[in-house]
Amino acid sequence: MTTTSQKSNSLVPMMVIAGLFFIFGFVTWINGALIPFMKTINELTDAQSYLVASASYISFVAMALPSSYIINKLGYKKGMSLGLIIMAIGALVFIPAAEARTYWVFLAGIFIQGLGMTILQTASNPYITILGPIESAAKRISIMGIANKSAGALGSFIFGALLLSGIDEIQEKLALVDDAQKNALLQEMANSVVLPYIVMAVVLFVLALLINKAPLPNVEADEIEETESETGVVRTKKTSIFQFPHLWLGVLTLFLYVGVEVIAGDTIISYGISLGMTGEEAKGFTFMTLMAMVGGYILGVILIPKYLNQTTALKISAILGIVFGIGIISTTGFTSVLFVAALGFANALVWPAIWPLALKGLGKFTETASALLVMAISGGAIIPPLYGYLVDQGKAELIQSGVEQSVATAEAATSSYWILFPCYAFILFYALYGHKVGLKK
Repeated sequence: MTTTSQKSNSLVPMMVIAGLFFIFGFVTWINGALIPFMKTINELTDAQSYLVASASYISFVAMALPSSYIINKLGYKKGMSLGLIIMAIGALVFIPAAEARTYWVFLAGIFIQGLGMTILQTASNPYITILGPIESAAKRISIMGIANKSAGALGSFIFGALLLSGIDEIQEKLALVDDAQKNALLQEMANSVVLPYIVMAVVLFVLALLINKAPLPNVEADEIEETESETGVVRTKKTSIFQFPHLWLGVLTLFLYVGVEVIAGDTIISYGISLGMTGEEAKGFTFMTLMAMVGGYILGVILIPKYLNQTTALKISAILGIVFGIGIISTTGFTSVLFVAALGFANALVWPAIWPLALKGLGKFTETASALLVMAISGGAIIPPLYGYLVDQGKAELIQSGVEQSVATAEAATSSYWILFPCYAFILFYALYGHKVGLKK
């Protein structure tokens, strides 16, 4: 790695990037509370409610390549400031959305916030990957993960308390009142998001101003795939991003991983409610998932690369994901919920391991490759709603066959977690073989 500052000065930029990871961790992981909240105030099906995740994560497809262009033109600091400003604008959209109690307006606000987060992700992930030796990249990303998921746990706890407290009583009242009273109750509930999102917007605007003063040195990726000519001029052998099959396999792996990560964090509250638990009991479940991830990240910081390399960490993570998935489907009640939360531990080191493995040897193609990897975050837009669709279909079939609705809801929500298995199987394939495809031995 080449840098305009000495290695001893990498602590400050790491702290700045950790702060950014904290911000988009907080904003991303409140979706777990927003999903059951939106389902209630907008009277949605399970599949429709998971469009909250879709709106957030599909923005990474729309904005990843433009983000790469923006970062190239504006530089890291101005690009990050722009990302924060866009996120603040998205937060303000929640005000008219709450007033109108219109689902698509809420989704628009979430999508706009996702556009801003895409710029931050496009800048921060490759930056922290190449800020030091590639062999210890997973360790640095694990530190970022601790900041990200700690913020997510805090955000899910705060917004769970703000949005889900009393939701059970409101749902009971909704079944007893007339349409006018029903609309009044739902409007009052919808208005509860206004103040939190105003505060969020103000904080994001202030941070956008402060980030310009942050000391971020310039970093460039090493050229690994090189050859030396007779004249001593060094040239890369690769001429196209399509000549790196391990990158494209990494993009698909990351797509599937983000899908299962979002399932673990964003479905767990709704899953607990489907098993008969109250919103008051379930509101802290996303917190459990994220704390499990923080535990995994801490182990990554301690073990990588001294005791555990990135590839082995990825293998262990995939195997644990399969084991915990079996636990979800084969158990019931709170035990099953604990296995969903345990997926957080299995998922923790997947993201930190995939990035350096996928970017290895990319050289001058690193920025474009990073944009492609950021686009893979769209897995969070596709796979959770697919889980919701499976729940709706399974529930309808069970009810049609004569099963009581509450039992059908619980059984369908549990059995639909089979969607985890093909995802973790592919992650295991990438850890065993896929990350080596096309690279020199």
